[in-house]
Parts: sequence; C-alpha cells; structure tokens
Amino acid sequence: MRYSYILFDADDTLFDYSQGEGYALARALKQEGINCTDEVVQAYRVINQQLWDDFEQRKIKLDTLRTERFSRLIHELSLPIKSDVHFFSECYLNFLGEAAFLVEGAYDICKYLKDSGIELSIITNGIKKVQMNRIARSDLAEFFTEIIVSEDTGYQKPHPGIFDYAFAKLGTPDKAEVLIVGDSLTSDMKGGIDYGIDTCWFNPRHLPNPPEIRPTYEIHRLQQIKTFIL
Repeated sequence: MRYSYILFDADDTLFDYSQGEGYALARALKQEGINCTDEVVQAYRVINQQLWDDFEQRKIKLDTLRTERFSRLIHELSLPIKSDVHFFSECYLNFLGEAAFLVEGAYDICKYLKDSGIELSIITNGIKKVQMNRIARSDLAEFFTEIIVSEDTGYQKPHPGIFDYAFAKLGTPDKAEVLIVGDSLTSDMKGGIDYGIDTCWFNPRHLPNPPEIRPTYEIHRLQQIKTFIL
C-alpha cells in the first residue's frame, strides 16, 4: 500500500462549500426579510475569499473574519439588515453548519479508501463549530479518525504548526505514508510540500497550475485517487 494515512481538506474537496454558503446566506437573509439575489451571493463570495486569503496569510484573526465579511457586504450593497452584525454572523454560521452538501464522489471514495485499510482524517482552516456540525450531519462522519481544525491548533494551513498537530494526533507516522488531498494550491498543496509529504491537488475546474507549486498528483474527479493510492 502506497499510503497508510490521508489528510483530506474539507471545503470544496469533500464538501460543496459554494452550495453550502449559498444556502446559509439565503436562510440568514430571509430572517431579515431580504431576498438573496445572485448579486448578493457573488458580492459575498468575493469579499469572503479576500478575507480568507488574509487569514491564511495571518493578516487577520478568525474572529475578525467572521463579522467583517458581513460588515463589508452590508456596506457595499446597502442591505437593510436590522440585526447586529455579530448576531447575523452567528445565524449564518448556524445555517452553514446544516449545509452538509457533498462534492460528487466524496462518499464513494471515502468508503473505498476506508475499506482498503487507509486511515482518513480531515485537516481544515474552517470554523470549528461549522465544520464539526457539517461533518456530524453528513454520511462521511464514520470514516474519519481525526478532525483537525485550525482553531484548535493555533495555526492554519500552510503553516507547519497545523501539520505538527495533525501528525501528533496520528501517532507521528512516517511522512512517506501520508498524503494530503485538497483543492487549494496555496494552503493544502504548499503546506504539504513544505512539510515534506506527498500532495494531491483536486482541480475539478481544470485551473492552470503555476510553476512554483508542483503537487505530486493532480486529479479532476475524486474517484481518480484510486489510480495511484494502492
């Protein structure tokens, strides 16, 4: 067996984050009596991605991200939200925790890998209560040995600290036995490469791969993991 451990990213690798955030945003805005249009969703996604990039680069803290994205959205679109932004953020996170939408093939590949004797864990920069709720609600919950969330470690991918934490949780396996699978070049792939483990870039949109980051593998469907895993 080539790998004994796989670290899966959560958002946009196993869980359909775009569908989840659209669901959560629509539900939170509905409570305010506001229709969630495509314009609102697109504006939110741009703002949210900018702030997650800042978080990944350690420019802002997670608590700031949680509310700042909505403060900017409300200001940019002049949304008539009556609630305090902190309350609105918590409503959104509660709804996001319900949104256990899976990426196509996620259940089948996790079952296949688990049945093959590979130990599966999740390593994510996401918000802990959201990730834990989504995983618990999903059909994937039974497959994971560990769920490593950046909030618990004090570090976020690509920082080596989160990988140190994950390896300690797994009993300090040989790095040659561990593979990370994720959709982000800057957090999942760079983090894995810098830490000295093999990497698998999940790239369903066939995005170009910059020369400075070279994953061990690149796949466009999760089922393609079968071609090299054993």
